[in-house]
Amino acid sequence: MIAFLGFGFAATFGVFLGPMSADLGWGRETFSLSVAVQALVWGFSQPIAGAIADRYGTARVLAFGAVCAGIGFALRGVTTDPVAFILTGILVGAGTGAASFPIVIGALGKIVGPQRRSFMLGLGTASASLGMFVAAPTATAMISSIGWQTALIAIGVSFALILPFLVFIARVAHPTASGSGAGDFGKAIAAAFSDRSYLCLFFGFFVCGFHVAFIQTHLPAYVVDLGLAASIGAWSLALIGLFNIFGSFLSGWSGQNFSKKGVLSGIYVARAVVIAGFVLAPASEASVLIFSAIMGLLWLSTVPLTMGLVAQTQGLKFLSTLAGLVFLSHQTGSFIGAWLGGRIYDLAQDYTPMWWAAVVLGLLAALIHLPIREQPGPLARAEMGLDA
Repeated sequence: MIAFLGFGFAATFGVFLGPMSADLGWGRETFSLSVAVQALVWGFSQPIAGAIADRYGTARVLAFGAVCAGIGFALRGVTTDPVAFILTGILVGAGTGAASFPIVIGALGKIVGPQRRSFMLGLGTASASLGMFVAAPTATAMISSIGWQTALIAIGVSFALILPFLVFIARVAHPTASGSGAGDFGKAIAAAFSDRSYLCLFFGFFVCGFHVAFIQTHLPAYVVDLGLAASIGAWSLALIGLFNIFGSFLSGWSGQNFSKKGVLSGIYVARAVVIAGFVLAPASEASVLIFSAIMGLLWLSTVPLTMGLVAQTQGLKFLSTLAGLVFLSHQTGSFIGAWLGGRIYDLAQDYTPMWWAAVVLGLLAALIHLPIREQPGPLARAEMGLDA
C-alpha cells in the first residue's frame, strides 16, 4: 500500500505538463526542470534515506518522506512563479526519495529468504505500478473537474494516507546495521564500488532512469503534438502502469529461474526495439496504446532484477544504502531525460532526437550488464563469514 500510494502521482505528474504550461504561459523546459530537479534530489536522498533505514529502521524514514512529498505537491498547486515551481522539485524529490517504493522493496528484500527475494521484489514493484495505473486517469479527471491547482493540493493531502500503514512496517522492518558507524558505511560503499558487478549495475541503471523520466514526463504532451486527444496521453501512462504490474511479476519470477543479468540485458534490448518501432510507425491512437502496453511490460521490470543483484552480490546488511546509491544513478538519468526532453523540444519543437538517444542508450545498457558476476562479492562474502 505504501508503494502504491507513494509512487503513483509522482510517476504520472507529466499529465500536468500541458495544462499548467498553457495556463501559466511557460515553455516546457520550466515544467521539465522541476521534474528533473525532483528526480535528482530523489536520487541524492535515496542513499541517505537507505542508510537511515539500515541503521534506525524504515518506518520513520517513510513518515518523513510522506510529509515532505505531500507539502511539495500542495505547494505546486498554489505557486505561479516559475522559479518557485522549479524549487518545489526539491521537496517532492526528498519526499519521494524517502517514501517511495525503493525504500519499501528494500525492506521487503530483508525479511524474505533468497529463494523468494526476487519474486517479492517484483511484487513490491507491481504495487507501485498499480499506483501509476490508478493515478494517471485519476489526475486527468481531477484536472478536468476541479482544475490543476486543486488537483495538486488533493494529491499532496493523499500522501497522509501512508502514515497509518507505518504501524505495520515498524513491526517487521528492523534495522540491519544498527551498530554500524559512519566508518562502517564508508567501508561498505568503498567495497561495493571496487566490485565490477556493482559498477555495472550502477551505470546500467542510469539508462533505465533516462527512459522512464523522459517517457513519463513528455509522452502525454507528445501525444497531443501528434494531434491526438489529451486523454490518450493520460491512458498511455495508465497502460504503462497496468502492464508493468504483469511485467514486474514476470521479472521477479524470471529472476528466480534464470540469469538475472541475462534477463536485464534482454529487457534493455527490447526497450530499444520497441522505442525505435514506435518512432518509425505511423502515429495513431492504436500505435500509442500498443507502445504503452509493451513498454509497460518492460517499465520497472528492471527494478527487482537490479535490486536482487545488489542483494545477491553485496549482501543484506547495507542493502538499503547500496541500493539507494544505484538508484541515485537511475535518478541522474531521470534528471537528464526529463530536463533534456523539454530543452530540446523548446529549441527544435521536436522530440525525435530524444527518442533515438533512448534507443542507443538501451543497446548500451544491454552490453553494460553482460560482465556482471552473479555470485557473492567481497562485501557479501565478508557478511557470510567467508574469505573475500
